[in-house]
Amino acid sequence: MSTNILMPALSPTMEEGKLAKWLVKEGDEVHAGDVIAEIETDKATMEFEAVDEGRIAKILVPEGSEGVKVNQPIALLDNEEEAGVKGTNSISSAMASIKVAVATEANKPPASAKHGAVPRTLDHSGQPVQLAPSAATPQKATIVKEEADTKARIMASPLARRIAAQIGIDLSTVAGTGPRGRIVKSDVEAARAAGPTPVTVQAAGSPTAAAAKSIGMSGVAPLPDAKLFFKAEDYELVPHDAMRKSIARRLSSAASLIPHFYLTIDCDIGALLKIRANLNAQSPKGPSAYKLSVNDFIVKASALALKRVPEVNASWTEEAVLRHRHANIGVAVALDFGLITPIVSNAEDLGLLTISNSIKELAERARTKQLKPQEFEGGTFAISNLGMFGIKQFTAVINPPHAAILAVGAGEARPIVRDGKIETATIMTLTLSCDHRVVDGATGARFLSVLKMFLEDPAAMLL
Repeated sequence: MSTNILMPALSPTMEEGKLAKWLVKEGDEVHAGDVIAEIETDKATMEFEAVDEGRIAKILVPEGSEGVKVNQPIALLDNEEEAGVKGTNSISSAMASIKVAVATEANKPPASAKHGAVPRTLDHSGQPVQLAPSAATPQKATIVKEEADTKARIMASPLARRIAAQIGIDLSTVAGTGPRGRIVKSDVEAARAAGPTPVTVQAAGSPTAAAAKSIGMSGVAPLPDAKLFFKAEDYELVPHDAMRKSIARRLSSAASLIPHFYLTIDCDIGALLKIRANLNAQSPKGPSAYKLSVNDFIVKASALALKRVPEVNASWTEEAVLRHRHANIGVAVALDFGLITPIVSNAEDLGLLTISNSIKELAERARTKQLKPQEFEGGTFAISNLGMFGIKQFTAVINPPHAAILAVGAGEARPIVRDGKIETATIMTLTLSCDHRVVDGATGARFLSVLKMFLEDPAAMLL
């Protein structure tokens, strides 16, 4: 008997992946727990283990294939006691049966024609419409042509068109209630009562005009394809990889669905820089050498601040707010092919040296896509630091399931007033993006105040 080996879901958010490499070939015997393939997700490359034993009868998806959907069959496993010829015959007969079934289904007449009924199509609202008996035909070409003609134009009566033009109603946003979804006078008047949609005149064939045709009942048009604005010889196409698609999908969703608000604070990190320099000066030579970064201090200070203000260390769900017991800090790492946030788990309990080594080790494995899902999925808070690029201040998009993300700017010399005198200090600007469903303004402000205290007086982190 043959069973399907399915594309696994190797992380909670995985929808598709790349079958990077097969470690077995057709005819090989495998046992439960054997590694049979390497699967590349948007963030990592992971080994895929067999869950049953038997013989690999057929590989359905060749290695190197991208965009393989989760639960799609990728191979056949013959787990009969008498594999070999018997297994091959069973597979051949099974595939032959599939071909026969497909051919039979393709040649089968529509159910309506089978019972002598008049074929039906759908109107604009999705309701079935009965065609006149003279128009009934079993030929699919006629139905396809009718549907294409319907989509190619907006069906409206001349009176409805004239009224819509006079009062500024866009017919593409009006649902018709007439025969076969035709827009009639009453539909236009109802749309006017609900609030007119201004009609903007666009040059025929322009990108905006093309986008306007796609406006749905929500009245929101999709962004026009950027290729419409440029000549083909003026740009180079760089295809999206799995990571870029995942970033676009997740952050577009986060930016549109999470109610963001932003809080900004300045920190004097002069004392922090002195302590950092003293600690780095004590680094031993050889393999045990270390070099602490400002970001290591920020991770530690953020973890302690999350313990002091646990309302920020939380996640939103429709049933309740999840208040996390540990500060698992995601540290954004820029890669040549995208962005990933490896997680420093239980950061509140770790020393600066452990945090520093963890970040370096996680970042290195992230660049080679060797992270495990639990090392980059989830987390309770995130930090994005662009200070090393000279960025003074910026705002970051929250990465679900976090309720906040800290954007860190560069530490730079700025004039400040201290005890009535103008002095120069090294100031770093921090901006906290908050999910307003979870974090209120005063709560976010308290968190930043505690964080500022830890960064301006690092010795307080020892208490």
